[in-house]
Amino acid sequence: MPIVNNVTRLLDARKIPYTAYELSAEKHGAQETARLLGVDPASIFKTIVVLRGKPKKPLLTLVPGDSTVDLKALASALDEKKVHLPTEKEAERITGLQAGGISPLALLNKGFQFVIDSSAQKFTEIHISGGQRGLNIKLPLGDLVKLTNARLEAVSKLIDSP
Repeated sequence: MPIVNNVTRLLDARKIPYTAYELSAEKHGAQETARLLGVDPASIFKTIVVLRGKPKKPLLTLVPGDSTVDLKALASALDEKKVHLPTEKEAERITGLQAGGISPLALLNKGFQFVIDSSAQKFTEIHISGGQRGLNIKLPLGDLVKLTNARLEAVSKLIDSP
């Protein structure tokens, strides 16, 4: 029986094509998720909560699994002096979702601004969290941008390899 939650109901109601992948419910990193699904880590987009200096209105940034948020680039793209990352506990409190299950689609109409790293444009479809641990959703990038009213900006940098 496939997982049904608010994210899948929203996609079904809007008639947006998607593929849901069920993984074990423990917290998987983006690279681990890519390995489990057999896909390019750059196509798995993790949702990162970011706080502005002033006003303290949080935003959600989606960056590829093999990258991290470039805070300086993000601040510049938003015309902010500074942005910073909250702790995992703060991110969970702000979103009401567990880390590893934070999804932009679960947080529509909650006042967040959305920024997707422009590297997503290399793909017609990307993977995002389905709003709970263990649920991964692959959907067309254009539909995600339209649903979230996201800006596409160069806001990530590759994670240094060991």
